[in-house]
Amino acid sequence: MAFSDEFELLLRARYPLIYIPTREEERVEAAISQCAHRQGNRAVYIWDFVDGYQSNPNDSGFGRRNPLQALEFVEKLPASAAAIFILRDFHRFLEDVSVSRKLRNLARLLKSQPKNVVIVSPQLLIPEDLSEVLTVVEFALPNPSDIHAEVERLLNATGHSLESRVLDEIVRSCQGLSIDRIRRVLAKAIATHGQLAPDDVELILEEKRQIIRQTQILEFYPTSERISDIGGLDNLKDWLLRRGSAFSERARQYGLPHPRGLLLVGIQGTGKSLTAKAISHHWHLPLLRLDVGRLFGGLVGESESRTRQMIQLAEALAPCVLWIDEIDKAFAGFNSKGDAGTTSRVFGTFITWLAEKTSPVFVVATANNIQSLPAEMLRKGRFDEIFFVGLPNQEERRAIFGVHLSRLRPHNLKNYDLDRLAYETPDFSGAEIEQSLIEAMHIGFSQNRDFTTDDILESASQIVPLARTAQEQIQFLQDWADAGKARLASRHSSLSRRRSNLKLE
Repeated sequence: MAFSDEFELLLRARYPLIYIPTREEERVEAAISQCAHRQGNRAVYIWDFVDGYQSNPNDSGFGRRNPLQALEFVEKLPASAAAIFILRDFHRFLEDVSVSRKLRNLARLLKSQPKNVVIVSPQLLIPEDLSEVLTVVEFALPNPSDIHAEVERLLNATGHSLESRVLDEIVRSCQGLSIDRIRRVLAKAIATHGQLAPDDVELILEEKRQIIRQTQILEFYPTSERISDIGGLDNLKDWLLRRGSAFSERARQYGLPHPRGLLLVGIQGTGKSLTAKAISHHWHLPLLRLDVGRLFGGLVGESESRTRQMIQLAEALAPCVLWIDEIDKAFAGFNSKGDAGTTSRVFGTFITWLAEKTSPVFVVATANNIQSLPAEMLRKGRFDEIFFVGLPNQEERRAIFGVHLSRLRPHNLKNYDLDRLAYETPDFSGAEIEQSLIEAMHIGFSQNRDFTTDDILESASQIVPLARTAQEQIQFLQDWADAGKARLASRHSSLSRRRSNLKLE
């Protein structure tokens, strides 16, 4: 339901106390004024702590620096007077016992009067004793039609025009920004070039990066990795390539839903994080990295508020890729009571969103220890697919060596025996292969020559692979995948994996 429809319904139903969490103060006040006009031209009174009431000259300044007096003003008006009272930043006073008691008294009184108190706040912080009387209404960021109208207004004001293709690209890149930020960044673009141009999309993306830096919850992660940079994992790569256009308007017209996401489970150093970066680059979508630890705050309700903020921000920046690295560590032991249930509530909010989201946010979660993941995370409907990423076989190790050496020594690739390297490094992960190459480069550099195949093999012989130091954990993961609990990221069969297991034993 659109904000105006929901808000007007609450007005007609005489909901006395309404809470709107939004940072777009000016825009939400304009929307409330329009609703008030349609609902019998109701009066709108606006209060803030510094200036008091401002809308009516007769009451100008009333309740200045006195939140309790601001509430008493509601009772001063005749009972039959239809009015809306907007209280800015009033969340800061809700913990005060006199303010809390006054609000609950008003909630009883206003049920029989055409008056509504609306708290507008950048944060959603509701004390327990007010949870029954306050009704929360979400105020979404501008949708594409709102942004299109704003860009058109700016173009008309400056006397310029844009091709429809460029206009659509700018509108799409502005999604996730508030109207104020859109106006600022477009004004910056016009001040730079004299008009709007396709290159201004980069300015808009920088504005989005600034928002993410300010929240300190999500990280805007630059990517340059390609699907071709992933050695092996052919099943996974085929799955991703088939969905390369799944976020397009053509896919919507075809009837395809937005892809939901992937859970990549497997051994450390096998390319799970690299895959998340390659997805973002290949699909031309921004990559947002979530550190789940940043969701947890010290204040009561702060963790849940940060989780909702993360979800709102990710959806506002959609279409995008949301990368959650090592999610098994984030929610390990979430049923414990040591944090008064905060982790459980954050986890519940997160997996509910995973199951119910309709926005084009593609979630890529990686996990090393499947035993630490709650069973609810593995249930169908949270992700499109769960892939198991195991140790690379000989053919895949050859491909991984080829990818790294093509980057490090593109003109001398033929000097390296890729078949021998792959054969001599059984049970090596992709990360261990990369480390052997780095060590070989140190050998060659220290002797003032280029590194060779023998140098790589010498450095590899000094590395004890994780397959030996964490043999039991890897065996469990491979048995779990063999049991059909996940789709295999590589094309090599269960039989070849069992042969590899025999080597470990």
